[in-house]
Amino acid sequence: MTSEDAIPVRLRRLWGRSESSRLGRPATLDVGRVVTASVQIADRDGLAGVTLPKVAESLGVTGMSLYRYVGSKDELLELMADAALGTPPDIPTDDWRHGLRSWAFAQRAVFQRRPWLTRVPTSGPPSGPNQIAWMETALAVLSPTGLDWAHKVGVLMLISGYVTQSVRQYSDLAEGRAEGQGQADAERDYGRALARLVEPDRFPEVARLFSSELFEAPPSDTPDATIADADFTLGLDLILDGVAVRIERSDS
Repeated sequence: MTSEDAIPVRLRRLWGRSESSRLGRPATLDVGRVVTASVQIADRDGLAGVTLPKVAESLGVTGMSLYRYVGSKDELLELMADAALGTPPDIPTDDWRHGLRSWAFAQRAVFQRRPWLTRVPTSGPPSGPNQIAWMETALAVLSPTGLDWAHKVGVLMLISGYVTQSVRQYSDLAEGRAEGQGQADAERDYGRALARLVEPDRFPEVARLFSSELFEAPPSDTPDATIADADFTLGLDLILDGVAVRIERSDS
């Protein structure tokens, strides 16, 4: 057995390593074309629109023939997720806070362009070359902080999870709003309705929340993207504040 044989087939395909010719793959089709076609379908129809029969049809082959190139639907999703994520941008590493902020916003921009990425089931830690590239970038940013490996990985997982959940939640809320209703109007209507329903004697703090100015601002003509950016930045800053405290403790 060679060192290459010790690598699972799924990972070899994910990293674009050559496979044995015994598979008899036609020269007109390969893993890359299957993944590209699948990503195009997801961009157009969402993740639910990606089925092996639909992918096969777009390539002019039979559904069963795809199993020469992807072992399962789950493997196809893993290949798609890594390909669609792409490579990270160049991020300066001289300021960890600015670097992590840039990293988070860059990842968020990818997910906003392809919200279906937030729906891909997570079956394990990052394994693909593009995912590893994003990990490398963030670890380089954290390198001067003095954090140990466990805390560095924890920071990456926390921020990446926050980015994913933030984009997914924003997408869900947008889909649930009435047609033509913006986020500012939806938040205002929500606050006014709950203010009439929440009893101060039973829920005193929540009642104070809904009677505050929070749900009257921003103005209803504020673009949804502006509100989303402000909400995302607030949550990200809270996370980075916590990271700063941990870094200070590691320095002491």
